[in-house]
Parts: sequence; structure tokens; C-alpha cells
Amino acid sequence: MLGVGCDLEPGTLIAAYRRGIFPMIVETPEPLLGWWSPNPRGILPLERFRATRSLRQSAKRFEVRIDTAFEPVIRACADPKRPKGWITDDFVEGYTRLHALGWAHSIEVFDRAGKLAGGLYGVKIDGLFAGESMFHHQRDASKVALLALVDLMRESKMRLLDIQWLTEHLERMGAIEIPRRQYLDRLGEALG
Repeated sequence: MLGVGCDLEPGTLIAAYRRGIFPMIVETPEPLLGWWSPNPRGILPLERFRATRSLRQSAKRFEVRIDTAFEPVIRACADPKRPKGWITDDFVEGYTRLHALGWAHSIEVFDRAGKLAGGLYGVKIDGLFAGESMFHHQRDASKVALLALVDLMRESKMRLLDIQWLTEHLERMGAIEIPRRQYLDRLGEALG
């Protein structure tokens, strides 16, 4: 953690992401807005992404859309029943404003009945996509959203998929940890 305080205004958020910093609530008796740049940093190299045959089969059960349901996605990610929930109403408002300005994006996964089954959201700046959070209400729906994101990033020649911290779930899909210095070098290339 680099510091606490400040705001979630679009200019603040974009300036932070350009420097490899992102906001997240610090759990104290009174929640505080913290600014983070982990060392090591979790990334998902696009060439390492592993989509199993069963995931590709599962993807056929869903329809993927982009930026058609940003607020429902971020609100599903913010579900207070989720353990260690950190997405407050201030985050929802800040990132929804960022979305309206074209910086924050969502990948939405709908089932055949047209119900939102899963998704993810994050911030795109040049060749960087900083993944913020994902959710699923149906099996594999968040993985299908990630598969769609990786495919879109490959198609548009984006370079860096930032996942902030490595989790077992993402490690099984090809994610790795790298030292902060190496992350900042890759970030510079992605923003170049």
C-alpha cells in the first residue's frame, strides 16, 4: 500500500493506473481508501492463457456482450454477501463515471434466457487492461468473460492484462507474478 485518502474522480483514477497504482478499501474500524502497487504483481500474459476444451464448450451456452450492462456488472461484483467485499457505492459511482467517459469497460455473459450470468470489469488505457473484479452466478460464466477479454485483447494487439494479485483460480488459467519493477516496465510499453 502506497497511501490512503484522495478521491475516485476520473482524472485521479487514470493518473493512478498510468503509474501502476489502483484503489482498494483498507479494512480498519472505519474503511479507508487505499492506493496499492503490489510487489510482486499479478498479470495474465495473453500467450499463457489456458482455455480448456470444456471451457470453450461451456462458452457456447452463453452470449457475450461488451459495455451493455456496466453498472449491473459492477454491482454484482460489489455484492455485500461476497467475502472481503471492497467495492463500495463510491467505487460504483466512480467507475460508472469512468465508464461513461470511455475508460472503464465490462464484459457481460448472458445465459440463453437473457439473464446476466457473470462478467468482469476493468480499466483500459492504450494497451493495458487493468482487471478490477469478476463475478459469476452460473458455472463458468466469469471464465467465459475472461476468455472473451483475452480474445479481444489479442485481436486489438493489447499488451498487458493486469490482475493485481495472483489467485489460484487465475494461476490455473496461466496467470503469473512478476516483480513490480518488471510490471512497471511492461506498463510503460503498454502505454507507449
